[in-house]
Amino acid sequence: MNKFLKVAIEAAREAGAVLRTEHSRPQKISYKGDVDLVTETDKRSEAIVVGRLRREFPDHRIVAEEGSGGASEASRYEWHVDPLDGTTNFAHGYPCFAVSIGLLEEGQPLVGVVFNPVSDELFSTARGEGAFLNEKVIRVSAMQKLATSLVATGFPTHKRRDNVNIHYYWQFTLRSHGVRRDGSAALDLCSVACGRFDAFWEFGLKSWDTAAGVLIVTEAGGKVTDLRGGPYRPGGPDILVSNGHIHQEIQETAAEIATQSKKL
Repeated sequence: MNKFLKVAIEAAREAGAVLRTEHSRPQKISYKGDVDLVTETDKRSEAIVVGRLRREFPDHRIVAEEGSGGASEASRYEWHVDPLDGTTNFAHGYPCFAVSIGLLEEGQPLVGVVFNPVSDELFSTARGEGAFLNEKVIRVSAMQKLATSLVATGFPTHKRRDNVNIHYYWQFTLRSHGVRRDGSAALDLCSVACGRFDAFWEFGLKSWDTAAGVLIVTEAGGKVTDLRGGPYRPGGPDILVSNGHIHQEIQETAAEIATQSKKL
C-alpha cells in the first residue's frame, strides 16, 4: 500500500477511536465565532493526526482546522486535516461526523481518507488507484436526470444571512427528487462517491473539508468542478460534485438560480 495512504488510514482510525468514545459524553464547548463551535474532542483528534503526520513526514506542510498543525516551510506535499468534520452534529449527539485527511502534491490531490467512526466506514483512495469503502471498490451512481436524483448541500454556521445558498436549496428541492443537509461535507462527498447521493454543492468550504473527498469522488468515476464548470481546488469559493451524468444540468440550473437571485 502507498505509504502516504497507509499512514493517513492509521491516523484516521486512531483519531476516530477518540471520537467514537467521546461522542455520547457531554462536551465542553467553546466558540470560534457567534455560532461556530469547537469541542475539546476536536483538539484531541487533531493532536493525534498532526502528531502522527509530523513524526512520519517531518518535511511536509500541514494545514489543520483547529490550528495545531502550524505553518512549516514550503513543501511539495501538503496535508489538509479536519479532525472532526461535523462538529455541530457531534456536539448534539447526531452520528454524522468524520475524520478527514487529504494530501496534496504540488496542489493536486494525491491521497484521501475519510472515516466515520460511528458507522465504521472508511473511505480511502490514492491517485490512480480507485476509490474504496472498507476496502471494497465504490462507484458513483448511474442516475441520468436531476429530477430523479437525490442531492445534498450544506450551510455555514456563521454569516448565514450573507450566504446565497438558500436560493439554490429552494430551487434544487423543487427540481430534484430531494435535497439532504447532513452537516458533514466530507461525508457528503463520500456519499456521492459511493452512489448514495447523485450530486453535492456548497459555498465557502475550507480546504480541509474537501481535500480528501474530491479525490475519492474523482477516483470513483465522478466529476468535480466549481458551480460554473471551471476547475476546483480545495478551498475554492464553491464546489459542485456529481456522478458526471447530471453535472451539466446542475450547472445550467445553478446559472439560472444565480441570475434570479441577483434580481431579488
